[in-house]
This record gives sequence, structure tokens and C-alpha cells, in this order.
Amino acid sequence: MAILRAHRGKHRPRALVVPLLAVSAAAALAVIWFLFFPPMLTSGFSLAPPAAAYASESEGSSGLERKYLYWGSRIDCPGKHCDYCAGLGHQESSLRCALEEALFLQRVFVMPSRMCINPLHNKKGILHQHSNTSSKERWAANSCPMDSLYDFDLFSSKVQVILDNSKMWYRILSTSMKLEESGVAHVEGVSRVDLKENTHYSNVLLINRTTNPLAWFMECKDRTNRSSVLLPYSFLPMLAARKLRDAADKIKGLLGDYDAIHVRRGDKIKTRKDQFGVIRTLHPHLDRDTRPEFIQQRIEKWIPAGRTLFIASNERSPGFFSPLSARYKLAYSSNFSDILDPVIENNYQLFMVERLVLVGARTFVKTFKVDEKDLSLTDDPKKNAKHWQVPIYTMEREGR
Repeated sequence: MAILRAHRGKHRPRALVVPLLAVSAAAALAVIWFLFFPPMLTSGFSLAPPAAAYASESEGSSGLERKYLYWGSRIDCPGKHCDYCAGLGHQESSLRCALEEALFLQRVFVMPSRMCINPLHNKKGILHQHSNTSSKERWAANSCPMDSLYDFDLFSSKVQVILDNSKMWYRILSTSMKLEESGVAHVEGVSRVDLKENTHYSNVLLINRTTNPLAWFMECKDRTNRSSVLLPYSFLPMLAARKLRDAADKIKGLLGDYDAIHVRRGDKIKTRKDQFGVIRTLHPHLDRDTRPEFIQQRIEKWIPAGRTLFIASNERSPGFFSPLSARYKLAYSSNFSDILDPVIENNYQLFMVERLVLVGARTFVKTFKVDEKDLSLTDDPKKNAKHWQVPIYTMEREGR
């Protein structure tokens, strides 16, 4: 059921107006926000001192000529991901879902100013996990600025965004509270079509959405309907921050004419025992298909011997891919530490550079097939959340 909760003037506590004038603008805004916005919708909301507007915000613009969409101060929060977060790909799926809704509604998306870094996906830098630190301190230590990952000047060609620590956002937030019913609508369980066509929502300055508690991307469940996908998977990877794009360009220049494979192992090959003690996995062929001997059999028809092969992988065993050197000239991101060390602060940034290098290859072989034309190391489907099967390690490739 759709929920619309727009604050009304008769509910305004008049006695607070004068005292608020005596405190700072940021403090007043914080008090007003928590008075009028339901606690469930303000979980994790950032009220840090406003930062300078980034370059894509128009000089001298009040911002009131546009309308805004706010999903939260952290990706996938409020919900089960408030205390921890998923990997970069998962968070990008959620972020892309939010951006698609903003594009559909022709609204400016209020972008979280920081992205959570999952410790399981980060081996570079020190993430502080001390038990005596506050949640805000842990969030600061285990997250990175969003503009260290993405170039927001590039967003404007497709969808307009502002950061939630920008002066523009504070101006919009303050104004939305003064406009009463036309200022802000708190919504939950409302389709994007209703948000666009129902004047209760379409005319307000700010839509504050409470999303599915499982993840933001659950608001875009109809992903199999290709006509409903407004932003392709490649949208965010291609908007990497300038310093990351420059690093990738330098690496590609040194590689010259090269091919590339992305080998996803790690979390994807995890197993568990069923009630009878039988080992099972969600991707029964993946462990086998991503071992060097099987990789060579798979890619030899696409990548000739003697080629330079760039490998990006989450496999941590030293020398794991060395057998491939009998046929190819192998290269890894670790070979370019002089380029990457001054730039990379966490593994999310490293993976973003690697993605740019991967797509720049003459032939790029993915781990899983995403689109019909993709080359892949395995025929196992990428999406499989329920069917646990016995792993297969035999040499036969069924029907391949």
C-alpha cells in the first residue's frame, strides 16, 4: 500500500521557531528534520557540515527549478545492510536502480556522499574494527568518498545528481520543510509510475523513499524485462573517477595489444555440507572451470598462443594462474604497482581500474555470461541463490 506522509502546517510546533533562530543553520536543520521526518525514514541520515557543491552544480543556481529524489544516506540502508555492506557490484546494482528511478521521474538524485567498503572485499588499507568505536567512527573508517570512485561531471550527460553533503542539498532540504505539503512526500511501496503520474507525488519538491529492507535493487525486480532497464550494467564502471581512468589508460598503454580474462573465484566457489554431509555449492562447475588447465581449454579457441593475457581475479593463492604462462604472456595489476600505489586506497578503486583495463582488451572473457554475446569461462548461471548442487571436477564439459 502506498504511504504518503506530507507534514502539515497545523502540526508545526510554533514555540520552536524563535529558539531555532539562535542556533547554527546546520543544527536547526537537524532539529527540523527529526521533528518532521519519521524516524524510520531518517535512519543513517547524514547531517555533517555541508561541503562545497561539486562541479556539475550550476553556478548561482538555487536548485529550486528542479525536483529531487532521496533514497537514503547509505546504499541499502535502512535495512539489513546498515551494520555491514555488500561488495561493490552489489552496491552498484542498488545505486543503478535508484538512478534509473530518478531518470524515469526526471528528478535529481540525491547521492550518498560515501560508499561502504566491505572488509571481505578489501585487502588494501586498514579498516578499523575496534569494539569501543562509535557507529559513526566505524562508518567513516569503513567507507570512502563517493567522488573518489566516480566522476560526477560525467553523470550529467545521462542523469542529474547532487551529493548529500553538498550545499545544494542543504538548501533543498531546508526549502522543502518550508513548503509544507508541496515540499516533501515520504513514500513506501509506491511504484515509479504512480510517483510520476499521481500529482500528490509529482508536484512535490522532494520525494523521500523508504526502500525494500533487503536491498535498494529490489525496487527494480523486473530486470528480465530489458525495456525496463534504463541504465546498462556498464554505466557506472564507465564513470570512474578521473584518477582511476588515467591509471587504467597508462596500464593499457603499457600492455599494448592484449586480451583479458576476469576470473571470479573466492566467495563464488564456497561450499557447505547438506544434512547428509554431502558437500554442495551454488555454482557446481565454477571451481573446475576457473582452474588454469580448464581456462586454457576454454579460451584457446578465442585467444591464440603467444598473446599478452591480463588476468583480474579475487583468487589469493600465489602463482595460481602460472600454468597459463606456458601459452600466454601473463600480466596482473600487481605488475603496475608504480602506477597504482600512488592512486589506490582500497580494493574498490583497484577493481574499478581493473574493469577499465578488462573492457579495453581485444578479446575479453568474463567469468559468467551476462549478455548473449559475452564470452565466458563457465556456463553456470551467475544468478543462483537457492539450488545447491554437488561440485563437478571431471574433465568432461557437458555439451560444450
